[in-house]
Amino acid sequence: MIEIDFEKMGGLIPAVIQDHASGEVLMVAFMDKKTLDLTLKDGKTWFFSRSRNKYWMKGEESGNTQDVVEVLTDCDADTVVIKVKQNGPAACHTGNRSCFYVRWEDGQWVEHSNPLFDPDQVYKKS
Repeated sequence: MIEIDFEKMGGLIPAVIQDHASGEVLMVAFMDKKTLDLTLKDGKTWFFSRSRNKYWMKGEESGNTQDVVEVLTDCDADTVVIKVKQNGPAACHTGNRSCFYVRWEDGQWVEHSNPLFDPDQVYKKS
């Protein structure tokens, strides 16, 4: 039986979130045992925010939740790929469909941003 090795990475593992239909990588976040268990039980993606030091469910503020379709681990059992149905237009907090909209071109990083919502309207800071 395979067990996810959370300790190898200091308690957190990378989670690559991928659109189940297109294969597009939507985002990468971190999970601990609790958030992986919540994701597997709940069918929604849950993560641990290193910057905010808290648990969060994708879409809890924006409404852009993710329904889990399939969960895979790598051969070292220290990373997961989670294939999802993206609810709402975007996975990225910037309003872009994917977090990966910056491309290396001609010796520099170039933004190919096409926000599908205004983050200032969705994530109202108090």
